[in-house]
Amino acid sequence: MKAAVERVVAALRAAGVTSEITEFAESTRTAEQAAAAVGCTVGQIVKSLVFLADGASVLALVSGANRLDTAKLAAATGARITRADADTVRAATGFSIGGVPPIAHATPLTTYLDRDLTQYEQVWAAAGTPNAVFPITPAELERIAGARVIDLAAE
Repeated sequence: MKAAVERVVAALRAAGVTSEITEFAESTRTAEQAAAAVGCTVGQIVKSLVFLADGASVLALVSGANRLDTAKLAAATGARITRADADTVRAATGFSIGGVPPIAHATPLTTYLDRDLTQYEQVWAAAGTPNAVFPITPAELERIAGARVIDLAAE
């Protein structure tokens, strides 16, 4: 198991979550790839997206079926929203784009959870690499990520 995945496992354990990490030979970098690998709908995949809110990194956990509405994120943060580049994502989270988990970050991040994820009994999130994922209930995800549930989907 890679060090990045081990960090996620440790964070899950520390949060009291029993979830098994699944590592695939193929990539789970995109929501479509992850859904095909685990055998679920694209909507059940959690996209961990880092944005800058007036320069401060924030995390949006978005349903794989949705595109994030930056105006909604701006309203929630009260700040101007811009997309974080790959270097900023790595600095803020300690993970590369395509494998960013919702927890175990290098720095504490204000986190928002897409309300659409709460309709599912189980969702799948990245586990630190572009080919590792773990299942979790939306309620547990909200709790361990310290997330605020809001509507993030673009119309």
